[in-house]
Amino acid sequence: MKKLFYVLFAWLVAVQCAFAAVNINTATLEELEQLPGVGPAKAQAIIDDRTQNGKFKNAEDLKRVKGIGDGIFDKLKSEITVTGATTGVSAAAGASKARTDKKVDGKADKKAEKKAEKQNKKPD
Repeated sequence: MKKLFYVLFAWLVAVQCAFAAVNINTATLEELEQLPGVGPAKAQAIIDDRTQNGKFKNAEDLKRVKGIGDGIFDKLKSEITVTGATTGVSAAAGASKARTDKKVDGKADKKAEKKAEKQNKKPD
């Protein structure tokens, strides 16, 4: 019975991650930073753009933000939405992003990794 419970729990976690989406119209700076290729500066640029120009009507509108071209958009398009609530963003996602998302010079974003590690160490 325990095995069934653990399998079910693992499946639910995997499903949640598979359907994770960040609403670019309502996401906070921290939620936007969880996206691949988006650091603090781009996250702030997204917030500034939506403040100045209104909500994004579709995901492709994100390309109007300075610093987000086709390459970064291709990384983001499966993880963003313009409707509904932001779902599936967690400290674990931040740690994963910190390990896989490289800066231009090839060094990992150590600050994001340390922040995610601290969040993961906090007791529930």
